[in-house]
Amino acid sequence: MLPHLLPHLLPRLVTVAHGTRDGSGSPVARELTRAAGELVGVPATASYVELADPLLTEVLAASDRPVVVVPLLLSAGLHVDSDVPEAVAAAPVPAALTAALGPSPLLADAMCARLRDAGARPGQPVTMVAAGSRRPGSLDDLATTARMLGLLWGAPVRVATLSGLGDRPADVVRPGDAVAPYLLAPGFFARRCTEEARAAGATVVADVLGAHPCVVELVAHRAQVGLALARRAARAA
Repeated sequence: MLPHLLPHLLPRLVTVAHGTRDGSGSPVARELTRAAGELVGVPATASYVELADPLLTEVLAASDRPVVVVPLLLSAGLHVDSDVPEAVAAAPVPAALTAALGPSPLLADAMCARLRDAGARPGQPVTMVAAGSRRPGSLDDLATTARMLGLLWGAPVRVATLSGLGDRPADVVRPGDAVAPYLLAPGFFARRCTEEARAAGATVVADVLGAHPCVVELVAHRAQVGLALARRAARAA
């Protein structure tokens, strides 16, 4: 907890995920947000950029206290670079925005755990499959994450994307590969990842990152950094 702050100034953690029409990713976002909020001792609310409620803009507009916004997004892209910063800049309360979740060794840890849980053998060739983005910087982020995963897994990791820049799973996945989805939650991209990886010959397709303890730890760490900024902004307001 943060006892040195008055209750009405206790910052709120607001996470923001992409959002999906089928709602399958919402429980993951809510669980990550709840668990991270408990770790850092602040109230917490999950929000979305689009396609699901509540929207980030709505949560910020209704806030009666300082906020720290943690994007539940894995790499550079339109939302990280533009949509989320613009919404935070327009907030009617002091607001701090943290970095996106990736790249991070904690995400690589979580992918290794998911691979093991799915039955992948240590050292088995791996293809990491991401949603993808049209932003050039996203490929750099993915390459960094793949190197982290490769060091932990003990084998080279190739990268495929389902949209935007990069090569598709059909061109990257090799027969006998294990596939590590670099995806936070179930939904459209997770289903595509499994279908395309299996069609290309993958023998193991791991689960999405989900609310793995390493991901919760990462969200909490991002929040702690942002909370320091939010406290400073609240005092200056």
